[in-house]
Amino acid sequence: MITVVGSMRGASLPRRSWYGIAGAALLIASGAIHLDLYLTGYNSIPTIGPLFLLQIISAFLLAVAIPLTGLRLAYAAGALFALGVLGGYLLTLKVGLFGFTEVRTTAGIVAAIIDIAAFAVLGAGAVSGLGIGRRALPLVGAVSAIAIALTAVFVASPKTPPPVATGGSGGQQLDARTVGGKDVLTDSKGLTLYTFAPDSVNKSVCYGDCATYWPPVPGHMSAGPGVTGTIGTISRTDGTTQATYDGHPLYTYIGDHGPGTASGNNINLNGGLWKDVPVSSG
Repeated sequence: MITVVGSMRGASLPRRSWYGIAGAALLIASGAIHLDLYLTGYNSIPTIGPLFLLQIISAFLLAVAIPLTGLRLAYAAGALFALGVLGGYLLTLKVGLFGFTEVRTTAGIVAAIIDIAAFAVLGAGAVSGLGIGRRALPLVGAVSAIAIALTAVFVASPKTPPPVATGGSGGQQLDARTVGGKDVLTDSKGLTLYTFAPDSVNKSVCYGDCATYWPPVPGHMSAGPGVTGTIGTISRTDGTTQATYDGHPLYTYIGDHGPGTASGNNINLNGGLWKDVPVSSG
């Protein structure tokens, strides 16, 4: 009996296995957050949607492979994967990626923290028990600290949204311009304008994070050549005014970096479908 007990104690999981279990759990948590984002709108974003799906699949596969195989290569792959996911998030937040610009959200920040933790745990697991472990662990810690610092800086100062018209008596107008082979409604700077399916006539439901992705067009606009619809204004709950076209509240999109683009068209994001506004230019 003593021999059996001793054998059971000797078979307890080594420290590196606990690193693997913890790292796999963190990868699953990160993958679950991205899966939720994918299902609630990111799947409709060109290029970004397929990349999200690939990222989700990779996270779950690594979460299975790491504790199952116990290979240091799997640990290292998981650590680098987590660091890569973090890098992609910071890039879309500060610069933009494939025409998509991320905004500061709770889900994004939580996922970033989880990715940093996954890198730290799996990186430590990859070098645990090696002869260079004592020298490599401080390096893993240093990279993790740098990642935390960069995340804090990027989250505190995300990319500035594209400028929108200020309205009022400044001569701002709605124009009809050709974008992607069709005539659509734009502001005076040439930025494509959009409507939001969940909005009702003369009422906007886009606030908070939604309004950060999709800045409302300020009210008191005039009609340019080719714009034949009815232009109006509504009062938003924050006290500002918003322009409408045939009763539909108008927005720009943070992912459009200049005139001639309509990256937001047919995107199902922030609770509903976004569409550019066709106009007749006769």
